[in-house]
Amino acid sequence: MWLLMAQAIPSLLGTIRETSMFLTCMETVTKELVSWMRGHESSVCSISVHASGRYAITTSSDTAQLWDLDTFQRKRKLNIRQSVGIQKVFFLPLSNTILSCFKDNSIFAWECDTLFCKYQLPGPPEGSNILYKVFAVTRDGRILAAGGKSNHLHLWCLEATRLFRIIQMPAKVRAVRHLEFLPDSFDAGSNQVLGVLSQDGIMRFVNIQTCKLLFEIGTVEEGISSSVISPHGRYIASIMENGSLNVYSVQALTQEINKPPPPLVKVIEDLPTNTVSSSNLKMKIMPGRVQRPARCKESKIPTRVLKQDLTGDLENKENELSEGLNKKRLQVLLKGYGEYPTKYRMFIWRSLLQLPENHTAFSSLVDKGTHAAYLSLQKKYPIKSRKLLRVLQRTLSALAHWSAIFSDTPYLPLLAFPFVKLFQNNQLICFEVVATLIVNWCQHWFEYFPNPPINILSMIENVLAFHDKELLQHFIDRDITSQVYAWPLLETLFSEVLTREEWLRLFDNIFSNHPSFLLMTVVAYSTCSRAPLLNCTLKNDFEYFFHHRNNLDINVVIREVYRLMESTPADIHPKSMLDAFVALTKGQYPIFNQYPKFIVDYQTREWERIRNDELDFLRERQTVENMQAEVDEQRAKDEAWYQKQELLRRAEETRRELLLQEEEKMAQQRQRLAAVKRDLEIKEIHLQDAARRRLLKLQQDQREMELRRLEDEIERKVQMRDQEIAATAKDLEIRQLELEAQKRLYEKDLITSQEAVAKEIREDTDAHRRKAALEEHVFQKLLENSQMGSRRAQRWKEAEEKEFHLQSAKKASALSDASRKWFLRQETSAALEHEEMPWLQRQYVDSAYLPQTSRLHDVSDMDPSTHIFSRNNPTEWNHTEHDLLKNVRDLRRRLTARARNSCQHPHLLVT
Repeated sequence: MWLLMAQAIPSLLGTIRETSMFLTCMETVTKELVSWMRGHESSVCSISVHASGRYAITTSSDTAQLWDLDTFQRKRKLNIRQSVGIQKVFFLPLSNTILSCFKDNSIFAWECDTLFCKYQLPGPPEGSNILYKVFAVTRDGRILAAGGKSNHLHLWCLEATRLFRIIQMPAKVRAVRHLEFLPDSFDAGSNQVLGVLSQDGIMRFVNIQTCKLLFEIGTVEEGISSSVISPHGRYIASIMENGSLNVYSVQALTQEINKPPPPLVKVIEDLPTNTVSSSNLKMKIMPGRVQRPARCKESKIPTRVLKQDLTGDLENKENELSEGLNKKRLQVLLKGYGEYPTKYRMFIWRSLLQLPENHTAFSSLVDKGTHAAYLSLQKKYPIKSRKLLRVLQRTLSALAHWSAIFSDTPYLPLLAFPFVKLFQNNQLICFEVVATLIVNWCQHWFEYFPNPPINILSMIENVLAFHDKELLQHFIDRDITSQVYAWPLLETLFSEVLTREEWLRLFDNIFSNHPSFLLMTVVAYSTCSRAPLLNCTLKNDFEYFFHHRNNLDINVVIREVYRLMESTPADIHPKSMLDAFVALTKGQYPIFNQYPKFIVDYQTREWERIRNDELDFLRERQTVENMQAEVDEQRAKDEAWYQKQELLRRAEETRRELLLQEEEKMAQQRQRLAAVKRDLEIKEIHLQDAARRRLLKLQQDQREMELRRLEDEIERKVQMRDQEIAATAKDLEIRQLELEAQKRLYEKDLITSQEAVAKEIREDTDAHRRKAALEEHVFQKLLENSQMGSRRAQRWKEAEEKEFHLQSAKKASALSDASRKWFLRQETSAALEHEEMPWLQRQYVDSAYLPQTSRLHDVSDMDPSTHIFSRNNPTEWNHTEHDLLKNVRDLRRRLTARARNSCQHPHLLVT
């Protein structure tokens, strides 16, 4: 939740809460929703409000938007590339400038009204690898501090648009999480102390000029998560990492902040205009005695007991009065330089005026609220800045509550406005400066109230008569009184005729001298301008001269004042009629009653009576106006009702006519639609017919295309067949020649094999016949001797053994015959396989050899008497050999016929 204080939005004291998509503005008193604003697509990371309270800038990671808080409308939107990204966009304090900082370390300054780019800060020096994450600006908007993930801090001078210092934090600091300047009531916004919150949870406060570490808050064990400093710089509120909230007193942490500078004023050199290197800009933080808040004991209430720093640095501290300042030495310094240093002017003024800083007394005056005399101050003095108007109203109200005469003093706003503008950030100091001025430099001003101070103007006229009679006589001749040439300067304290710098220089001298110095300044201003005044003849010219700036050197006027202070006789010198300087009392402000009380009281009563009468009149007039408004409102309502009825009647007639016209139009449209529908139906029929014809034609074309494709395929097949037939015929011719050659070779081999086989068969047959005859003879002989006795039995046993051996020999002979036949079959099969005609081989084997083969395998198992190749059957053997030769001849004949047929019908081989 982002809290916008009253200084940010004078007209609406509210809060703006950030959400991911829109902003909500709430009224803090009534807790009601005022408005909500959409526009961001990502979460809002920062909100900055203009000093006037009218505009606000909200920043997210991808865009920044400018809002008008009077209308809650978006005025402008800043879009950038996603590769760049926005770090922060904010208003510079007390200025009309917007500062935009991007993630690539580029920083631009824009004019708020026109959004014109005023300037761009140059890039960081070479060798600096810091990426800016956090930023802080002094109250006067002159110095920008930037830090990030590094222990270096960059200080930019925004007026010169250059980097003038790089501060190196201690080695313990690796990243900076938050930066904030410590405000000071008397440094005119040029803050010198910077608070640096690092990643270790410790917030270190350093002086950016001397680069000295002043004090620290937080510890490593009890680190700080976030921190904020009060507007007056007296307190520091910190949220700790453990969830607790600690409030620190800056005055208790160190008294160096509140002490004045040493008596000797140093000459402050201007920043060099040439570019310096990064090494020359760097300054390390000087270690020293660092004040920390004392840790509390567990048994006590958890409050912080803080130890004060009594031996700290006194340089650049302007909040506390110092006994070391000497008024005479300051006057000598003032005469030498003509003015006080800008850096120490506010402190010196405070020391010269000896302001008591009565916080309690001032708070009691402020708590009384706005005085009735200044409720409508903005009507008489329309100030553009709402904040400045509010501070002026509060200061004047406090003065009116302090003394009743200030509620009826017409020139009091003119007298207080320069100081209000100068001390608008510290209203207590502003009030006490104006009160001290009234008590001392406005002595005897209110004795002739409500008229101007005739006695004071007479003193001025006497001094002018003594030093410049000619000018006074010129005033008298032109009927120009002291109320024309002296009183405008006094009631505005020269703020209308001098610039800011001239006015500050003048009041450096006024506050350093006797209260009569102000009256002498009026005389000196006139005498130094005697040449143009002597040329004036009209009263309007004189009035214009003393209400506007003129071409006059203020240094000459100040020197003339000092001359008048020394050369004026004592009998007419205002010093003899005015009291010496008296400071305001501490604790409570003194009673101010140096005015004709009966007149003021009477005037107050009269004003009160007039105000009451005016309020009664306003109430009565408001009542009458309310009644008249009610009557007018009722009359307006009646008139509006009659007008509404008449309008309704006319509208009804108009609608009837429109209805009739619409019905006619509808009838015409129906007719046109019917005609169009018929046309569409006819077109649809034509389209369907055309589509059908196109479909038929497409089918016919497809069929014709298929037929052509089939014809092409048939033709291609025929061509391929003819080519294959021709190739096959050529192959058969060559194969026929090869077969004839192989046939002759096989016939020769077959004849040779047959002759060898026939010879072996004949030899085996003869041997078998002889064995059979021998066996028969032996068997017969054994039979003849079987009938013999035991002698023959032995012989019979031997005969059986011989028969067993004979049977074995028969079996061996049968096996030998089968082996020869198997060899013949193998030779024949090899010849057939060599011809590469499997179908002939199968036919040949099946028709010729298989029966014989089966019989040959069974030879060993047959009885010798039933063997097909018996020794007793040679005719059968010859017949078998004859059949074998016949089969071979038939095979040759079939091979020749088959080859001849294949030459005549090649396609039979293919199928």
